[in-house]
Amino acid sequence: MLLAVAAAALCGPWLQFGERQDPDTRHTAGGQAPDRIDIDASAQRVDAAGRELVLRVLVTPRGALAEAGGVSAAEDLTLQTSSSVRGDLSFPAHSRIASVDVPITLTGGAITDHPFDAYEAEMEFGAVQGGESLPVRMTLVHRDALFSLAVDTSEIRGAAVFAAEVARSRSVLVFSVFMTRAMWALAVAVLMGGRHLVRRRSGPTWPALGRMAATLFAPAAFRNTAPGAPPIGSPLDHPAFFWAETLIAFCVIVVVVRAVRSEDPPPPRGATAP
Repeated sequence: MLLAVAAAALCGPWLQFGERQDPDTRHTAGGQAPDRIDIDASAQRVDAAGRELVLRVLVTPRGALAEAGGVSAAEDLTLQTSSSVRGDLSFPAHSRIASVDVPITLTGGAITDHPFDAYEAEMEFGAVQGGESLPVRMTLVHRDALFSLAVDTSEIRGAAVFAAEVARSRSVLVFSVFMTRAMWALAVAVLMGGRHLVRRRSGPTWPALGRMAATLFAPAAFRNTAPGAPPIGSPLDHPAFFWAETLIAFCVIVVVVRAVRSEDPPPPRGATAP
């Protein structure tokens, strides 16, 4: 028991440190040309149900392409994006460039596989100014604590290309496994308590019955706290939730029926009514 507690105490900080490192990981694509377009992008939110990743993008022209130290572009600037991005981004000349949220379409995976679902996102950003293609240097970081991001970077004809795989974070996986174990533990506890009450052959024990009936609703409320709001039919349900609810309901019904029968036994055979 002490070894298990010590292992848990050491494993927790290790997992937390690993996840804390993920937001600090920067993925960079593109060269260091003096006249270039810098793009700082951060993955702010992943919507698995909507199959969308929201990317916050800040564009900064450098060198002869910029005015006021990169605050605005010297000429009209257009960011050409891949098909997974909803349209190109345009920035007028001599106007302040502000950050913009860009939705990225996710492909592959299914949310019903929560928490083992994984998705893919292909992102490509190229720059055009005055009808000419410009070199792009892009940096990508991840900010959504519920998901992890694995990225491969490349450069194609001056454009920055990112191939990203989006999956649930380790914390979500650990918590989901804990939830399945906890729901089974509640069901087994009700089963053991019901077996004890049935073997006593006593009348209704209302405090125990009330606690067992309340436990019937505990897994449902507990399941709804799962991070990412998994839909019905996910791996959280079939291995644990459905069976735990069925077992608890069965135990409550059996205990009530046996308790009522013990409280009002049938009259002995041959007895006459008063």
